Amino acid sequence: MSKRWKRRTPGEGTGPTVMPPRSATGYLAVFGAPASGPADWSDRSLNRPAGDQLILVFALFLLLPTQLSAANAGPEAGAPHQRLFHSGHDGYPRYRIPSLMVTSNGTALAICEGRKDGGGLQGNVDLILRRSADSGKTWSPIQLVANAGDDTLGNSCSLLDLKTGFVWLAFTRSPGRFPEAQITAGESEGSTRVFVTHSEDDGVTWAKPRDITATTRRPGWTWYGTGPGNGIQLHNGRLFIPCYHKEGERGTVTRSHAIFSDDHGKTWQLGANAGFGNGEPQALQRTDGTIYLSARTARGGPFFRSIVTSPDGGKTWSKKSYDESLHDPYCEASLLAIPGANDGKPVWLYCHPAGPDRHNLTIRISHNEGRTWPGKHLLRKGNGQYTSMAILPDGHVGVLYDCWEENNYQLYFTRFDFERWRAP
Repeated sequence: MSKRWKRRTPGEGTGPTVMPPRSATGYLAVFGAPASGPADWSDRSLNRPAGDQLILVFALFLLLPTQLSAANAGPEAGAPHQRLFHSGHDGYPRYRIPSLMVTSNGTALAICEGRKDGGGLQGNVDLILRRSADSGKTWSPIQLVANAGDDTLGNSCSLLDLKTGFVWLAFTRSPGRFPEAQITAGESEGSTRVFVTHSEDDGVTWAKPRDITATTRRPGWTWYGTGPGNGIQLHNGRLFIPCYHKEGERGTVTRSHAIFSDDHGKTWQLGANAGFGNGEPQALQRTDGTIYLSARTARGGPFFRSIVTSPDGGKTWSKKSYDESLHDPYCEASLLAIPGANDGKPVWLYCHPAGPDRHNLTIRISHNEGRTWPGKHLLRKGNGQYTSMAILPDGHVGVLYDCWEENNYQLYFTRFDFERWRAP
């Protein structure tokens, strides 16, 4: 990676150096209470001797090879698309909803939902991940991050606190016996709640998750989603998670909003609503401090991306507009800023299904922080849906995405050299 692209080390400038990892007592977090009641999470260790764990991990590497897809070659010549999560394998009938991020020590984390019941966002859904220490060339076996028994965990949204080096993961929990439509309409016992957890050791272990619903959700809201995808850290250190929710009679109104922390995750606050008919959002911050929020347009709206901006860190938002240059087939899309790539200024990337419908994943490029998107490069032909991007330690851009293939959803990872696409 060139010096212009080098990731800022945690605490660079004004903050302290990275805090050492805590003494970990477990590899995963488990719920102990129903969704409608208080959260009771505990860290539980794997009851297996250390030697046996090493043998088990080695065996899993042999049994679970990462699959490569030559049929969907990446934009970089010869770049494979690796199937990281193969639905119907490794204990989960279905995988969905990607979140990709890189830790301060250069470990890539590929996070998604493991759907035990094999359907939509209902029933027994876990949060799982795979880790890579070589910029996505090889990956560890699947690791369970959190489960809630028969309840539904989902909408994972990850970000890195550059000052502490902690990895934060926001997500939601819904009562698993009710479908999304019933929860949205307010017909379920209990509604969606909001949680955060964090890791201090590059995703190996995770802290006891915390229910932050009391400070991040208004009465009358039913369905709720954090992200999904990625959060960002603002120039002033604020941790910023773009979110969306359903409100109004029977949850017919969809709006985006954000939650944020000004004390490195100790407490979380709720920002203002952002746009009528705004669904799953992602955000970046411009060099002048303005937050640019790009949201999925709710069904019934035009097939263009919904855009709002905030001058004050998400406390207030502009009037909504549509970017008619960005096709939106009512689908999540991802954003990534590459600092210093344009004569010292950032270059922004936007990854979305360019159509028709949820097909032809495309990378769009902006040299003016989202005001126009003239650059366009095809990432994957055929079906392609939710995406998440990250800058890898070797300077490449990594993309984790889901798609419909072999009569089910699959999650693939690919990487490309942005330097080949730099020209406007």
